[in-house]
Amino acid sequence: MTIDLRRAARWHRPLMIFVSVMAVFAAVCAVGILVDSRVLTGAPIWLKPFKFAVSFVLYGATLAWMLTLLPRRSRAAEWAATVVVAMAVIEMVVIVGQVIRGQTSHFNGTSALNSALFSVMGAAIMVLFLAHLLIGIVLLIRRIPDRAAATAVGWGLGLSLLGMLAAIPMVLPMQEPGIDGISGAHSVGVVDGGAGLPVVGWSTTGGDLRIGHFVGLHALQALPILAILLSRFATRLDERTRVRLLVVAGAAYGVLTVLLTWQALRGQPLLRPDAATLVAVAALVVTTATAAGLVLARRSRPELALAA
Repeated sequence: MTIDLRRAARWHRPLMIFVSVMAVFAAVCAVGILVDSRVLTGAPIWLKPFKFAVSFVLYGATLAWMLTLLPRRSRAAEWAATVVVAMAVIEMVVIVGQVIRGQTSHFNGTSALNSALFSVMGAAIMVLFLAHLLIGIVLLIRRIPDRAAATAVGWGLGLSLLGMLAAIPMVLPMQEPGIDGISGAHSVGVVDGGAGLPVVGWSTTGGDLRIGHFVGLHALQALPILAILLSRFATRLDERTRVRLLVVAGAAYGVLTVLLTWQALRGQPLLRPDAATLVAVAALVVTTATAAGLVLARRSRPELALAA
């Protein structure tokens, strides 16, 4: 399982064009952060489009690479990937348009236009979710020849869907902050825009639902990277063992995503976990380590039998 960047230009063209545009736009936003002194919900006004642009670069490039792993082309998957691009463009147009207007893009119902734009974003994300799901189904049905790659891609696509779902609590009635025209929030227990961690802006005084959302989404990169590392540096492990280790890692990653969302829903900052959170984290670490150890021990038994 490898990534040949020299052939990246030949990957799914709409995705790669979008990735290139987003990479340039991320640089533009970085300049905007430096030269535009405006602040929106406690952060530089160009920070949100910057983060979305970087995220779309990673997301689009990863999806395009995953499509190259198929044993043969799939029109359904390629069509779905093009739909992903279209929905992502709509999302970015609204975000940037609102920045230019000096308005927030998310949860903003302070006027008919702002409310309509947020509704458009919500509809676009729903369509993107379904297109992403279709790509995942195709990749599972078509059976990528490399079993470790297939496992990593399957878990990555599935867990990134979980990451998308982790954002749903942001727009539930319980998240309405009681501010006229605002229909949701990232933070729990505090108002959006307060003290936060550098760059990501995750709240340091209350819970933040963006954390589980972020971690879940980037399973799309984390699991394939782990598969590549195992194939490159754990050459003594057979394919079945690597697959089982990836399953253990995927399950642990999914539990971590849920755990981080649960922590946020209780209004708890990431870096200030209570006893319940610490116990849950410890249980996850011990369970994961034990499962990985059992996989490796099971793998070593045939060698021990031969040695005897």
